[in-house]
Amino acid sequence: MQNWLLKNRVRVLLLFCGVLLPLLVFGAIAEDIWDKETLRPDAPILSWAHSWANPQIDRWMLTITHVGSPPLMFSMCGLTALFLWMKKRRGDTIFFLVATTGAGLLNLAAKRIFGRARPDLWLSIDPRSDFSFPSGHAMGTMALFAALCVLAWPTRWRWLAITTSVFVVCAVGLSRVYLGVHFPSDVLGGWLASLSWVLGLHLIRRMRPRRSES
Repeated sequence: MQNWLLKNRVRVLLLFCGVLLPLLVFGAIAEDIWDKETLRPDAPILSWAHSWANPQIDRWMLTITHVGSPPLMFSMCGLTALFLWMKKRRGDTIFFLVATTGAGLLNLAAKRIFGRARPDLWLSIDPRSDFSFPSGHAMGTMALFAALCVLAWPTRWRWLAITTSVFVVCAVGLSRVYLGVHFPSDVLGGWLASLSWVLGLHLIRRMRPRRSES
């Protein structure tokens, strides 16, 4: 057992930190929302974000939040999948499409299951009328960029991909809170759900039995 753990330490660490731990935290958040409990940090963080509001920051946040909008996300996913397919990376194309499309479907299902209302602490400049948990922008950007990081990991572009991904994902998530259309727990829940989904798919994909094994 010890030898197996040493041999597969990277996969075990990825399973725990990238899949199980995010799922546990997501489950804790989801349980409180299901029980209609108010998560204490939500309102103070929303108020703090809104305290920075001014016309210039409003314009920036509206631009940033557009990165995670469905039309733009669909376009980026489509172009990436097309690029992978043209490079004859069939397995990577399927993984990428399942990762991003699956995250979108999970988001739609979760919103209907939890039925959480949007924040109403102030009148947003980007109002939304659908359900709040988990954030679709957060789930979409995390799924897209986590999948890109997985694909870039064996290459020399890994750190550029990770740095860019962290910046974009965090910026879009912050914009949703700043605009008052999502609770911070919506954004965090979306990130955790997508991260678990994408890394879980990656681990399943890599866990192929070797022919030499009985």
